[in-house]
Amino acid sequence: MSEQLNPFKIAQAQLDEAAKLLGLDAGTHAALREPLRELHVSIPVKMDNGQVKVFKGFRVQYNDARGPCKGGIRFHPEETVDTVRALSAWMTWKCAVVDIPLGGGKGGVICNPKEMSHSELERLSRGYMRQVSRIVGIDKDCPAPDVYTTPQIMAWMLDEFETIYQRHEPGMITGKPIAVGGSLGRNDATARGGVYCVREAAKALGIDPSKATYAIQGFGNAGQYAATLMKEVLGSGNLLAASDSRGGVYSEKGINPHDLVKYKLETGKVEGFPGTKPISNEDLLELNVDVLFPSALENVITTKNADKIKAKISAELANGPTTPDADETLYKKGCFVIPDFLCNAGGVTVSYFEMVQNAYNHFWELDEVYKKLDLKMTKAFNDVHAMSKKHKVHMRKAAYLVAVQRVAEAMKLRGWV
Repeated sequence: MSEQLNPFKIAQAQLDEAAKLLGLDAGTHAALREPLRELHVSIPVKMDNGQVKVFKGFRVQYNDARGPCKGGIRFHPEETVDTVRALSAWMTWKCAVVDIPLGGGKGGVICNPKEMSHSELERLSRGYMRQVSRIVGIDKDCPAPDVYTTPQIMAWMLDEFETIYQRHEPGMITGKPIAVGGSLGRNDATARGGVYCVREAAKALGIDPSKATYAIQGFGNAGQYAATLMKEVLGSGNLLAASDSRGGVYSEKGINPHDLVKYKLETGKVEGFPGTKPISNEDLLELNVDVLFPSALENVITTKNADKIKAKISAELANGPTTPDADETLYKKGCFVIPDFLCNAGGVTVSYFEMVQNAYNHFWELDEVYKKLDLKMTKAFNDVHAMSKKHKVHMRKAAYLVAVQRVAEAMKLRGWV
């Protein structure tokens, strides 16, 4: 039988395992397997050539038992509703595992932003917000940036929402530019939270993080920040390889992460960086490094390559990079996986901080944001690691146990189940 790669089916299978271990009753389990609500929209956009193109979009609100939904909006040519459903489920568990009072949601539009002009992107962004404005807001569902969306896109959406409702509500969306209510520390929050988790995992495994070698598959926003933060947070570390959608680079002597980020921003690629050899995404994943950062899209570590992974720690900055079957293989061979909805939860944590700051119109200094993020991520890692040792299961299963238990408790207290 072929391996399941549908992201929502994977999310459901992961939940099913946790429900069994927790002994959830059938009603609670069934309620947690499906989104509470979802909206499908059509967005007509006048393109620069004068023609109107209709884009398909989604907003899924998976579960709001613990608080208003929270989750990014993706602009991607291969977006699917099942991907959005899966990501909204993972957002539910992500908010629960770091213990912030929010539920899980996600949005997406099928489009290729790389082929759209600045003005076309603005019209699409405003059109999407017009369609979903009735179900979002600081007390309903708070969107944020995700794949191929930016702080500028969040600012357009905020402006459209406030125009519709004729009031200021900056907390209805996060990841905004600082000038319109964004939080300091949001840009690198996803990667910083992941690096804090790597630090804690290294302690647990007896690895000296200052001497750790690492490789980054997916050199976008999170991957770039992870490259530099490994030096900043852990004191040292040696970047051996990095890749993006156009190719990868490798050097056994190590790569200066700041120089590589500068090169990527100037050229739009890592390929051709001086002093390196080409490497494929597939070969990068199989490098013998202390820490691997899968930081691109879903399903890059499967049964086809899991037995070839040599990293001691796999720190998942991407959503859903490892399939359930591959998880078991990695666990058996001793690869310590920091699961996505724990490892990349720094982003939603600082988004929550942004909502809080917007709500009482007072903003924190950068050091305060970093300190609060460190406390949240460290506690979340330790909660999951303790659950892993208690039940003798891998970290993803343990993270599910922590998160699902918290969401199920909220549902029961509300009388939903």
